[in-house]
Amino acid sequence: NEPSLKGAKDAFVESLRTNTSLVRRRLRAPELKITESVVGRQSVTPVDILYIEGLTDPELVKEVQRRVAGIDTDQAFQPSTLEELIVDEVDTAFPLVAYTERPDRFCAGLVEGRVGVIVDGLPLGYLAPVDLGILMKSTEDRAVDYLSASCLRVLRYLALLAALLLPGLYVAMATYHQEMIPTKLLLAIIESKREVPFDTVFEVIGLLATFELLQEAGLHLPQAIGTAVSIIGGLVVGTTAVDAHLVSPAALIVTASAGICGFTLPSRDLSDAVRIWRFALAILAGAGGLFALTA
Repeated sequence: NEPSLKGAKDAFVESLRTNTSLVRRRLRAPELKITESVVGRQSVTPVDILYIEGLTDPELVKEVQRRVAGIDTDQAFQPSTLEELIVDEVDTAFPLVAYTERPDRFCAGLVEGRVGVIVDGLPLGYLAPVDLGILMKSTEDRAVDYLSASCLRVLRYLALLAALLLPGLYVAMATYHQEMIPTKLLLAIIESKREVPFDTVFEVIGLLATFELLQEAGLHLPQAIGTAVSIIGGLVVGTTAVDAHLVSPAALIVTASAGICGFTLPSRDLSDAVRIWRFALAILAGAGGLFALTA
């Protein structure tokens, strides 16, 4: 699921010993330490904690070991078990640990001083702690020159802002702050909305919901059928809705642009959190304009 253009093509599998050997293949130094715990009363699942002695903060290692040992559940073969039970706060949509199926990215995190966790039965490696900079970093950034990587990272941050704020800004300006829109653009928006029966906020929320439904349908269907559903939903239904004057072209462009920008984020968990907050910010903008959006 994580494409590699210039990097290695191997990936973690469900076998714990295979995954630790993939890590040992890249990090042969004796400072790489692996400690094992058993989690789950019924599943009795082995969990390995990996770190590099001398690079990783010992207190961080002890804290991760304490939290893994403190997991009290019947089964530990679901990703949510580890992700929810070893973090400080679960009342947030934003990820607090990073996961990867690529051993090279996992080893790069260990070398940077983070703690890795591998669970038997999961083809994933977890890294903790993480911040926004880590979640916005792609493994392919290391495969190109620094200038290209820097430009791509700046573009990625701009895409993050657009995916999060663009629908809310459009709703706020079109509903409350028309003076912020250039005159020609405002006239075009007014002309396109003349025969649309819905308010701007309902247009945007409806289009965002439709976009999420199409994405979920394409995700859970077989690949060939999912691609066909996405094409039919995106092109046929979208074009027909505009021609039938159910939505305005401007709202459709804004929603589609925000969705495309969300696909550029390297972390799927971060993208999911942005999708949730995109709805919240659009609703707030419809309720109170830029003041509510800023608040």
